[in-house]
Amino acid sequence: MRFGNQVAIVTGAGRGIGHAIAVRLASEGARIAVVSRTELNANRTAEEINAQFAGLAKAYAVDVAEQAAVKKLTEQILTDFSRVDILVNNAGLTRDGLSMRMSEQDWDVVVDTNLKGAFNFIQAVERPMIKQRSGRIINIASVAGIIGNAGQANYAASKAGLIGLTKVIARELASRGITSNAVAPGFISTDMTQDLPEALKAGVIGQIPLGKFGEPADIAGAVAFLASAEAAYITGQVLTVDGGLVM
Repeated sequence: MRFGNQVAIVTGAGRGIGHAIAVRLASEGARIAVVSRTELNANRTAEEINAQFAGLAKAYAVDVAEQAAVKKLTEQILTDFSRVDILVNNAGLTRDGLSMRMSEQDWDVVVDTNLKGAFNFIQAVERPMIKQRSGRIINIASVAGIIGNAGQANYAASKAGLIGLTKVIARELASRGITSNAVAPGFISTDMTQDLPEALKAGVIGQIPLGKFGEPADIAGAVAFLASAEAAYITGQVLTVDGGLVM
């Protein structure tokens, strides 16, 4: 198995893309620290993994935007698992609206969760990874952070910032055997996209060369590759998984 005896932290793992990533890594032997904002969602994913793969997961609940809480949680994960080999920063949310009408609260909560939350976890795992001289950091960005998207000033800015953070960490940690990469999903069939108006969905699909939305498993496959030994010489990169939308 590609990830036998390795430990992965997956944030936002309670549902959607994060859930798919956690299950995929577990299916290839990784032990998973399932992180979600709510205990209910974290427990649900951990229980599913443990039912399928015999005790490979443990659930944790935290607000990723709270730096002290993330540091404390990471210390607990290290106590429980002894090491961290893979960090997948997937936790994210949206609060869409035109920039001229966007409230300060909607800006702050999106940037704090999507960007600061990733930074908090990176900072918390850096020293353990440096000590073991190995690690994989994978941030889930978005094509919105590459091309922008009307009505998503906060979200696009947070994801563009996450791409910049990915490259900084890649440069800072490369000499210690740690890689840092980002995956930028396009339109993926999740709770976040299922409520879009049908007319809007049809318009978006018309712009995607492959002619369909992606699935969470498509993102999980990209993450599994970047987390693997096969990607040991890849760092500071952004892998778009979008059906050709932004090529």
